[in-house]
This record gives sequence, C-alpha cells and structure tokens, in this order.
Amino acid sequence: MWQLLKQIATTATPTLRVPEGDDAWRAEGHRIQQEILDVLGRALCIREVDAGSCNGCELEIHALNNPYYNIEGLGIRFVASPRHADMLLVTGPLTLNMKEAVRRAYEATPHPKLVVAVGECACTGGMFKESYAVCGPLSKLLPVDVTIPGCPPPPIDILRGILAALRTKHATSPP
Repeated sequence: MWQLLKQIATTATPTLRVPEGDDAWRAEGHRIQQEILDVLGRALCIREVDAGSCNGCELEIHALNNPYYNIEGLGIRFVASPRHADMLLVTGPLTLNMKEAVRRAYEATPHPKLVVAVGECACTGGMFKESYAVCGPLSKLLPVDVTIPGCPPPPIDILRGILAALRTKHATSPP
C-alpha cells in the first residue's frame, strides 16, 4: 500500500496537451439542418431495423445520438414505428427470420421513402453471405437508395450516408 502511495506522490503531472478534435463537420450543422428543412419541411424521421447483424453497426448508430454528434440537434430523429418514418436504416445481412419483417416495415413506411443499407453485411451480405440462414444483401429484397460500407462504418460515415440519401431524394423530387 505504501509503495502505491509513494508512486502516486512521485509521479509528475502529465504535460501533454489534449489533442485537437476534428470538429469541421460541426460547422456544417446549420447547413445540414437547412437542407433537411428544404427537402422535408420538418425533421427527418428514421426507423432503424436490425435484419440480423452482430450489433456493431447499431453501436455506431447509437453513437450518433451522443452529445458529440447530436443528430437530434440537426433535425434527425429515430422513431419506433415505420409508419412515422421517412427513411429505413437497415443493418445486418437479410436473414430468413427477418425477411418478412423487413418487407413489412418497408411497406408500412409512407411514400416517398428512402432505404439506407448500413454496414458491409447489409450492402453485400458480408461474412455471412454463404450462410444457410441468410438471403443475401438487402438489395435482394428492397430498392436501396444508399449503401454505407464498413464493418462497422464510423458514425460520421453513417451521417454522410443519411445526407447523401436526402440529397438524392431532393434531386429526384419535383420542385
């Protein structure tokens, strides 16, 4: 015990500076919020569906809700029902057990709807594509607007994919 206290007392205070964060994307916050309002006229509502993933992508999606990214402040929120959603954010390979549930969630989402495949598994089937329990990538069942590759993709890439889907919708929607 005394050795530990002696070690604590003789250890110098760290002199390293805190590394600078990459907050360049935060400067775009107002522009992002305005773009969402221009396209939808209100907040973007997302229904996240796990089609059979390992939960790596879900952890990165949940990170979008933390104070660092604060997507609620940008006008993006997650909803519990596909009936209230503008976008389906699907993770994981399309498993046999979830195929019907994903199809029903897509049908319940009102038009115009967007579908974003998050993670390597949703985009290509990933390492599970040869499994007997997997139907393949999400694009075999639904028309996918944007794919976000990565295993798992970082939160900033997920945010960029969501914005790319919005820009696609804005470009194809009538004036």
